[in-house]
Amino acid sequence: MFKLSEIKELIKLVDETSVHELEIENEGTRLLIRKPGKSEIVTVQAPMAAPAYAVAPQAAIPNPQAQSDAGHTSVGETKEYGSNLHKIVSPMVGTFYSSSSPDTAPYVSIGSKVGEKTTVCIIEAMKLMNELEAEVKGEIVEILAENGQLVEYGQPLFLVKPE
Repeated sequence: MFKLSEIKELIKLVDETSVHELEIENEGTRLLIRKPGKSEIVTVQAPMAAPAYAVAPQAAIPNPQAQSDAGHTSVGETKEYGSNLHKIVSPMVGTFYSSSSPDTAPYVSIGSKVGEKTTVCIIEAMKLMNELEAEVKGEIVEILAENGQLVEYGQPLFLVKPE
């Protein structure tokens, strides 16, 4: 596990050099430090282009069959609700958790009504549990990440139909 002083020193070193990204793994703990900038924007855009496939590659297999169902695929739901959907994105690299513990119900599900301060999930990064809020009042129409999945910075996690 990394000490806070070590992390601060690494951030300072990355900031003072031309290095744009530093990834270190130590005793099963992974630390990723990225500098914001133009190269970061290019990196972020890749997962946003096709979130259903980038988030859950195994979901690509059942989607062709599911499209005949009443709009249960991400493509069908997005078209059904139009283009005014709000994306709730991951503010960091980490692990997506839909509930506070394995034996409790998810914070939200498809059809859940949310407010700006409603907790929708937890992103765990470096053993810290970070609650993510909806930031918008509306209805959850799609969940783009699976429980326990590693998510990237800027990756869409939920689609919300604003009220």
